[in-house]
Amino acid sequence: MARLFALFTLLVAAVATAAPLGNRAGLGSIKCNIDRFKIVTSLAATNLAVKQIDTSDNDTATAVGTAQTGLSSAADGIKTIALNIITGQTPSADARTQVQNGLNDAQTALTGINDSTASAAVASAQTKLAATIQDGNDVVADC
Repeated sequence: MARLFALFTLLVAAVATAAPLGNRAGLGSIKCNIDRFKIVTSLAATNLAVKQIDTSDNDTATAVGTAQTGLSSAADGIKTIALNIITGQTPSADARTQVQNGLNDAQTALTGINDSTASAAVASAQTKLAATIQDGNDVVADC
């Protein structure tokens, strides 16, 4: 996640300084870029919260692994979109779908955890994931 945050920071710097003026208009409004920043940071927070879930129960461990795979896939989709923006391309529809599917997979996995010893950590991860999903919806609406 630190690399993803660094990539986003680099994206903002590159856009602000290197993009020709004609290309800057396609990078989105300030609101759009704030939304992009928020999804990157909320995804990192979600990932950290998922790592806090006690995985001593086998079913919980499997679900956490599935959630982490979904979050990783979403992060990869965000990286692809960031690279598209940096290179002046239209953000990939496939990458947007990858982000959506990854977040949905993580949500499904977390919802399936029934281990009472992990319930507080699961609830925290679900709250952070809900914020990440909302941030993603904001990106779609504002960009």
